Amino acid sequence: MSKRSTGVTLQQLQSFIEVAAEGSISAAADLLHVSQPTMSAAMKDLEARLGRALLIRSSRGVTLTADGIEFLGYARQVIEQLALLEQRYLDGPPSRRLLGVSTQHYSFAVDAFVRMVRFSAASEYELSLRETRTWDIIEDVRTLRSELGILYRSDFNRHVIDKLLRDSGLAFYPLFFAAPHVFVARNNPLSSKTQVTLDDLAGLPRLTFDQGTNNSFYFSEEILSTLSSAQEIRVSDRATIFNLMIGLGGYTISTGIISDDLDPEIVAVPLAVDERIEIGWIAHTAMPLGELAQRYLDEVRAVVQEFDVVLLG
Repeated sequence: MSKRSTGVTLQQLQSFIEVAAEGSISAAADLLHVSQPTMSAAMKDLEARLGRALLIRSSRGVTLTADGIEFLGYARQVIEQLALLEQRYLDGPPSRRLLGVSTQHYSFAVDAFVRMVRFSAASEYELSLRETRTWDIIEDVRTLRSELGILYRSDFNRHVIDKLLRDSGLAFYPLFFAAPHVFVARNNPLSSKTQVTLDDLAGLPRLTFDQGTNNSFYFSEEILSTLSSAQEIRVSDRATIFNLMIGLGGYTISTGIISDDLDPEIVAVPLAVDERIEIGWIAHTAMPLGELAQRYLDEVRAVVQEFDVVLLG
């Protein structure tokens, strides 16, 4: 019986990272300017060297096995560390940076992304920030479209969200607790109050983020989603929800963290309810975060600590 070789080359690591990112061997081959048969052979050789399957191949492309997901995390770390070594000791240019983040509709997530990009010294990068639905955030991270996701959890939705994450091989890591606030336009009479009650909101249009076909109360981005409202409007993006706050006097309930630079016409007023909002990040349990993802989370913490929140972790 021949002895299995355990040597893995840096080229194989880089090729595997591109295959995982593209979800296609042929697309990764085009990106790296090699033939499809060459890339396919390289992936089969990598699996043979490791003695385990990393890819599930189909007519629609490739997806990662559980071993493939774990291996991808370590492969990214090796390539990132090599780039840092070359930059420091060989005076090489900053490496191309890669990161995908999927998030519910929070201005602090955008603010932190801006700070993270400014911090990066890379002259080239390929980043993505998707403000999207709760179900899609989980799917993005499960399928590695995004390295991490940002979403909220409460006593009401915790059981459903945690089960879905476990079934997807993901975990929730708390970032902070925030008191519920009502977001309204500056021209709304409620904006001058020190605290808003649920009675104050009666008769005002309630604005919520549409969750598509998975429009369950458990996937809502807003707490108290089961409370009935005579006037309710569902929207798909933050720009629209803010325009409706200004034009219709509507409101939504969120964390109270809002950027004056990004959303200068919107005010957050504390809501008098016995609830709290837990914000956290999700990622694969078997895959360590890359350096840029860690930096993004550091920037999230830096942004939110300027507000009345309880940082966790």
